[in-house]
Amino acid sequence: MKIAVLDLCVWLPEYQHDQEKFGALLATWAGRDLPEAEFTLIDIVEGDPLPGPEDYDGYVLSGSDKGVYDDTPWMQPLRNWLIETKSAGKPIFGVCFGHQIMADVFGGKAEKVGAPEIGVRAFDIEGKTVTGHVWHQDQVTKVPPDAHVIGSADYCPVAALAYDFPAMSVQFHPEYTPDYVSTFLRRSKGDVLSDYDTDKAVAEFDASDVSADLFAQQAASFFRAYT
Repeated sequence: MKIAVLDLCVWLPEYQHDQEKFGALLATWAGRDLPEAEFTLIDIVEGDPLPGPEDYDGYVLSGSDKGVYDDTPWMQPLRNWLIETKSAGKPIFGVCFGHQIMADVFGGKAEKVGAPEIGVRAFDIEGKTVTGHVWHQDQVTKVPPDAHVIGSADYCPVAALAYDFPAMSVQFHPEYTPDYVSTFLRRSKGDVLSDYDTDKAVAEFDASDVSADLFAQQAASFFRAYT
């Protein structure tokens, strides 16, 4: 099984010089329960071309520092690619921004909602309460017609979606490790977030009880079902 991870998030070497890029984190997470998969990292932000829908057996879309409403060189091509990949019947799994852009393209809506949410939050996933790492301000505010909600939170009603075609997505970041994010936040304190917001978020990540294999089994079952 060959799976491509589309990395859509800028990597900041001044703070992350010794950290893996976000696409690599996703490959490690997804591979926990999918050892038969071979992962290829495609850095869309750095100019790697989008693959053809038939090039891989499945796809993972990462988070991003951008929103679905932003004008970037890769935003409209990604929208077109999602439509083509859906038509090809290839499974697509989205995380955070990936969750949002998929919903926006497939007939729903994503937009900026309230203040940024950064840290550890509780979610209901198919009747089970779990905690997940989050860093986002945008949310899916309209569910696509061919999707149903499988995860929610008090502050985020559409936290996870399963589609009637090969697509699934989550708003939280199952690939984040507490140390990865808190290290970045400490290094970037006052630049990326205010001192207060940085300290608050770091305290949550340092005290995190989030499972390292959060949603990994569901993602593995999803890819196996469609490949």
